[in-house]
Amino acid sequence: MERLYGKDIEELKAIALEAGLKAFAGKQLATWLYQKHIRSFDDMTNISKNARTYLQEHYELGIYDPIKVDASQDGTKKYLYQVVKDHYVEAAYIPDGERATLCLSSQVGCKMGCLFCMTARQGFQGHLDAGEILNQLHSLPEFDNITNLVYMGMGEPLDNWIQVKKSIDILTSDWGYAMSPRRITLSTIGVIPAMKQFLDDSKAHLAISIHSPFDDERRKLMPIQQVFPIKDVIKTLEDYDWRGQRRLSFEYIMFSGVNDSPDHAQELVKLLSRFKSRVNLIHFHPIPDSPLIGSSRDRMEKFQNILKDKGLMTTIRKSRGEDILAACGLLSTKEKVKKIEVDY
Repeated sequence: MERLYGKDIEELKAIALEAGLKAFAGKQLATWLYQKHIRSFDDMTNISKNARTYLQEHYELGIYDPIKVDASQDGTKKYLYQVVKDHYVEAAYIPDGERATLCLSSQVGCKMGCLFCMTARQGFQGHLDAGEILNQLHSLPEFDNITNLVYMGMGEPLDNWIQVKKSIDILTSDWGYAMSPRRITLSTIGVIPAMKQFLDDSKAHLAISIHSPFDDERRKLMPIQQVFPIKDVIKTLEDYDWRGQRRLSFEYIMFSGVNDSPDHAQELVKLLSRFKSRVNLIHFHPIPDSPLIGSSRDRMEKFQNILKDKGLMTTIRKSRGEDILAACGLLSTKEKVKKIEVDY
């Protein structure tokens, strides 16, 4: 049965007409779905009983709780959602002082094949629709605490741009969650055509995953380099104005002996110094059977100093939730393997 949650305002107006209501009732449906924490059709008390019965017979609400949560000693929580039979996605809740960020998944699995990513090992299993993306927020027990959202969970969000855009529209529209786009960041490996659409059609922040400034090395870490080289991604970004409030940042996971040398830092400076941006150096969360290990704190600080000395705003992101497998894809892979073993 089709889900109501995740529909945009025009779809809800059409559904209101189907249910024998006036078109303006679509706005009422949106209010119940996105601004009030309803759990059933019966909660829509200003919708007629006949219309509610129609909706119940033709749609499912599409709002459901996570099936599992792992909590870290540092306050990070990893929630597991079952989106369709035997398919799982994760959302990471990361509190930090007065700020609380939720990391959203946009796909089940991923087709990009990044060497350091556990989600990539699942292969691609499907796109999430806008309702499945937003339910990770809506059904979060800490919903009221959330200050920021980042599309950085399972999957490449720009490989599912239509549904990701729809979810951002619902988040930022006055009939939806009415959230400022400045509280939303989309992280991508650089799918250039969809990245242009994102920059043209949205005001949310953008983060680019680089992980190496050198072509051959980045190709080994991230096969997308063969299709969209990082130099082409950078060239595309130069066509946009970054002087306002919209933030551009670059993500750089540091691997010991792979991408953490002074030469890497110097090359990164050459690549990024043209932007008013921030570089986030990220400690690598180890994944099973990977030859990659994270750089030491001392190595990361030396790398950071080179960038800062050349004028690049650079932070070392705190490592969060390592005791609960907070690296993207670990929890859902574990659940999927467990299900296969039970079925077998």
